[in-house]
Amino acid sequence: MAARPMRSLSASVPIGLQLYTVGDELQKDVTGTLKKLRAIGYARVESAGFAGLGAREFRVRLDQAGLTCPSAHMPLGDGELGHLFDDAHAVGAHYVVSSAQLPKRLDGQGATVEDYAMMAERLNEIGRQAKKAGLQYAYHNHNFEFKKLQGGQSGYDILLTKTNPEAVAFELDCGWAVSAGVSPADLFVRNPGRFRMLHVKDFVATPEPIFSLAKDQRPQGTELGRGHIDYKPILAAAAKAGIKDYYIEQEPPFISMTAMEAVGVDYRYLRAI
Repeated sequence: MAARPMRSLSASVPIGLQLYTVGDELQKDVTGTLKKLRAIGYARVESAGFAGLGAREFRVRLDQAGLTCPSAHMPLGDGELGHLFDDAHAVGAHYVVSSAQLPKRLDGQGATVEDYAMMAERLNEIGRQAKKAGLQYAYHNHNFEFKKLQGGQSGYDILLTKTNPEAVAFELDCGWAVSAGVSPADLFVRNPGRFRMLHVKDFVATPEPIFSLAKDQRPQGTELGRGHIDYKPILAAAAKAGIKDYYIEQEPPFISMTAMEAVGVDYRYLRAI
């Protein structure tokens, strides 16, 4: 009998979904949507707001669906963070996650080395406060952080080197990294211990790397296995790096199927490879 090929993702690893992917469906029917996700096979989710509910009520709906929420994306800006940390605890999260803390006028474009150095300090402060609250802060990237700046460094390089590893972890969005021409596997090797979670998403191939989120420039999201990103080597490298938390996310609009159909395709693809 021929040996079965090694899978890139162990069958024992739970697969999560970033709920941004089904945000419209949650707004219409929170409980029903969460139960459908559990029926597909998802064991955990990562929140992106609470679909108009309070955090405690959202936790009730998660429990009813048999889902856990180890990670919560939150608007961790310059204001007071205590109430957001309370919400994270309420839904059962260990990680609190946010994206760029750049001046709004930049929106990722035109940022300088100094801007990213200032952002790193802000991330360190968020991380310190999260630690005091019994949580772990993690930074989530898009594509613009990988654009080379004066001196040859990227904004992401600066964030990795100027943040405190004890206070700031990283959730690598593999899709956005690859769209910017960056190898996730190389990042894992060069920055051991910094990455705790992955976003697993696919894009239609583009002729060159893209560093913009502008609607007319960003790559088109698609279901896993139907774009250009080969996840087998990425997942193999992630396993060697000790990364254990994986969240599927698909960027809208959904072209050939509904969002719920798409997350079924995504789940089955990731579970099979």
